Amino acid sequence: MTDTTTMERSGASTAPGARLRRIEGIYGAPALHWVGDGFRVAGYFEGIQGAAKKLDPFLLLDYHPTYQYPPTEQPRGVGVHPHRGFETVTISWQGNVAHHDSTGAGGVIGPGDVQWMTAASGILHKEYHEASWAKRGGPFHMAQLWVNLPAKHEMDAPHYQPITAAQIAVVALPEGQGSVRVIAGSFQGVQGPAKTYTPVDLFDIRLNAGGKLLIPIPEQQNAALLAMKGSLRINGAEVAMNDLVIFEREGEALYLEARADAQLLLMSGVPLEEPMVQYGPFVMNTQQEIRQAFTDFNSGKFGHLED
Repeated sequence: MTDTTTMERSGASTAPGARLRRIEGIYGAPALHWVGDGFRVAGYFEGIQGAAKKLDPFLLLDYHPTYQYPPTEQPRGVGVHPHRGFETVTISWQGNVAHHDSTGAGGVIGPGDVQWMTAASGILHKEYHEASWAKRGGPFHMAQLWVNLPAKHEMDAPHYQPITAAQIAVVALPEGQGSVRVIAGSFQGVQGPAKTYTPVDLFDIRLNAGGKLLIPIPEQQNAALLAMKGSLRINGAEVAMNDLVIFEREGEALYLEARADAQLLLMSGVPLEEPMVQYGPFVMNTQQEIRQAFTDFNSGKFGHLED
């Protein structure tokens, strides 16, 4: 852990006296594992003690660092599976993913796009490398977040927000220091396109070598940051590529200083602070609700989708 510090102590010249977030911990990349045969990911939250409280409302982060897939005639991916009680958010930087679900929705996300799927009362879906991309092969780089839903919305109708790269505003930082893509929430008055049930900020940040950035974080929000590229200092602490930084809910800002060209994914949100029970792809508030989810799934209430 590191102590809360001030902007003066970090060497910044802006916002003097702003209290920087205390770092709860810096976690190195966990071992990679396969989801289906098409997603080679690191599951960051699984080995972190107390993650459900520290990261609420975020439930899962599967990060797929850049990996070169060879060409194939049979697209790789993961077959039909259910979800209930939360949202999945898939962010693409390289590669194309096709998806279909039991509501009849589907499509392809490519570099810069985001798939924001609200499973809510229950959905079946499948995700796989888009056929023409699979035939070519190439580099693949993505991340998927699971975001919890408030209890009062867990049984809403499932739906899907297709967010294209063109819909995501990019805030250019002064003096060529980098940029911030605003997927959800707002940054410097620019609003992201994602509609969320509770306040959530999701930023795709790029800093050039030597770039610096002060990011306000409301004190009531939990926050974490994944360093996907480069090396940098965050609130005075050294952070390496593929590190996940989790912050205490104390302080009002993050201060980033890039030592080399860097890319980061920042997620912050107001915690739900509700009871939570998770069993595989179902996240609800009680064991009884989990049992009901299995009953509903087995009786076909999640709809139908061919594998």
